[in-house]
Amino acid sequence: MSSGTTFRRTETGAQNRVITKALHSIDSALPVTRHPERVWYTSYGSNMHLDRLAAYIQGGRPSGAAREYPGCRNPAMPARSIPVELTGAMYFATESPVWGGGRAFYDPQTDGRVLARAHLVTADQFADIAAQEMYRAPDVDLDLEEVLTTGRAVLGDGRYETLVCAGQVDGMPVLTFTAPWQMNEVQWVAPSAAYVRFLAAGLLSAGAWDLEAIATYVAACPGAEGCWSVQDVLDLLAQEA
Repeated sequence: MSSGTTFRRTETGAQNRVITKALHSIDSALPVTRHPERVWYTSYGSNMHLDRLAAYIQGGRPSGAAREYPGCRNPAMPARSIPVELTGAMYFATESPVWGGGRAFYDPQTDGRVLARAHLVTADQFADIAAQEMYRAPDVDLDLEEVLTTGRAVLGDGRYETLVCAGQVDGMPVLTFTAPWQMNEVQWVAPSAAYVRFLAAGLLSAGAWDLEAIATYVAACPGAEGCWSVQDVLDLLAQEA
């Protein structure tokens, strides 16, 4: 693993504190293993927030959501969660029946950087999280051989049925899922306040980016741009303090 330590300033209430947290670099080489026991499920949306992710893993309904989740077959929370940056772009599109407003999607074929959080989970947990994102029962393992061999596997035309492998950290695959289309092939849709709050707060709790950087990043993402200002995002983050 390669990582660089970054020094950031964040806020908790009215107090400022300097924190240090390593932003982990992703080795872009595809992993050698084709049947890993553990993978880095890399979230770029609301699942960056551990309370939100817990609903997918342990079951339940997160605050602000309109749906209850069954959870994974294995209810253990991630062994580790680390801040990473993916190459590509994050945007908001479609209409979420859970949150209202647009959902986050990842386009790895667009220039840019995506702030993300990688959770170390078992391969079957990754399959169960993906299944719940598609409103399916979390009871079937995924065949990861294609995505680990080519970097991409389209399992269907659903919103989160395209798997992407961005490389590896500590020899374990960095995996995420997104839509089969590219960013400019779909209409962008502004996300709801509840969704933005979980997403931004998840980034903040990762510890690698400060308040201003997070708010600027989220407000500039297609779908949010022009609908959410930097100050709007900062105000949502202040509710988490």
